Amino acid sequence: MARAKMAYVCTNCSAHSVKWQGQCPECAAWNSLSQTTISTPQTDRPEGIVPSPLSSLSEDSLDVRYPTGFSEFDRVLGDGLMPGSVVLLGGDPGVGKSTLLQQIAALLSDSLNICYATGEESLRQISQRSRRLGLDSPYLSLLADTSLDNILNQAVSGGTRVLIIDSIQTMTTMDLPSPPGSVAQLRECVGRIVQFAKQHEVAVFLIGHVTKEGAIAGPRIVEHMVDTVLYFESDPTSRYSIVRAVKNRFGASSELGIFSMTETGFVEVKNPSAIFLSRNAEENAGSFVSVVWEGSRPLLVEIQALVANGNSNYAKRLAQGVDQNRLSLLLAVLQRHGDISLADDDVFVNVVGGLRISETAVDLPTLLAIISSLRDRPCRTGLISFGEIGLAGEVRPVRYGTERISEAAKQGFSIAIVPESNIPNQKFRGMEIVGIRKLTEALDMVFD
Repeated sequence: MARAKMAYVCTNCSAHSVKWQGQCPECAAWNSLSQTTISTPQTDRPEGIVPSPLSSLSEDSLDVRYPTGFSEFDRVLGDGLMPGSVVLLGGDPGVGKSTLLQQIAALLSDSLNICYATGEESLRQISQRSRRLGLDSPYLSLLADTSLDNILNQAVSGGTRVLIIDSIQTMTTMDLPSPPGSVAQLRECVGRIVQFAKQHEVAVFLIGHVTKEGAIAGPRIVEHMVDTVLYFESDPTSRYSIVRAVKNRFGASSELGIFSMTETGFVEVKNPSAIFLSRNAEENAGSFVSVVWEGSRPLLVEIQALVANGNSNYAKRLAQGVDQNRLSLLLAVLQRHGDISLADDDVFVNVVGGLRISETAVDLPTLLAIISSLRDRPCRTGLISFGEIGLAGEVRPVRYGTERISEAAKQGFSIAIVPESNIPNQKFRGMEIVGIRKLTEALDMVFD
């Protein structure tokens, strides 16, 4: 019988070594090499899977999606849960990952057998949370175990169609001597789960821990192996939580779903634009409304700015929700092409609701909010704007301009200052659309 080949894997960088060393030869980390099995000896190899002709797959089976009970979560997944898909959900401790998936397990179709396997909680804890949330499903079975081999065997014998594993860092396989959560265990366990999901057409949810930097713990290859990677974002000062897709083979990779935490669990937000707008009765200086594009839909957001006299030789630049480096670039453009210098002033920018915006469509409204705070003058009522600012002071068009204007008109806004190239051919009732080419053109029309 051939002996199993052994190697040593660095838990820090996943580098391989044929012998143990005190220091990793790749990342120079000390005492980070752990023993793992490269190949397991097999005396009798099982028969492989026989290829299936493409014509044997019916169109009806290709369009099957499982509704999760939350339209916002279905949107993030790509119009529902795909059979045979593996979804990795990460987030900070206590953000509500287990609560959300337990609600989804109870709301899935009654014809689906669902198994909730946990390696972090007891069955009593899960039962108490179910009673607190008012959840009950005769097709939901619970399993408290850390052995992945037993979990997959129980899933097969029970005819499971949806499998939830909480969490992947607690799972182990008997073929590896490494401890739970190690690089070798994570890679082997996720590989077996992906193979199991594809062969048996079982949809799998994996809950993953995150590091201090906010990334899912473990080697990066884990995120490459799964079909969908979701991140649970939550601001401690807000009662709203955001589930964002950073990878999705069955839908938009930048889609997000917005939920509100209540005493009975998560409730989806039907009108997300409303939570990002303060809609104060009195208009305040330093506040401006824009339309951003997230995934497959527009969202109205309020951008707030505060310009204060600096108390030191170094002016402060702080941005929450937008790129801080982008803020410094915009202030330089404002000084060069708008003749407004803020070199001695502190500038603070915040996006209401804790939303993080990565697109450049908020360049123009960000500068307008800063100027509004500097002059202590509120902008005109019912005004929205979007547009990218170039280094020459020009206002560049952004994608989905017509859809953004349409969403603003639905929310009751009456004036839109947009790039000239984004002016739509159609007219919107009650909406005045003003096209501009330069930043200076917008400075003269936004204040009362």
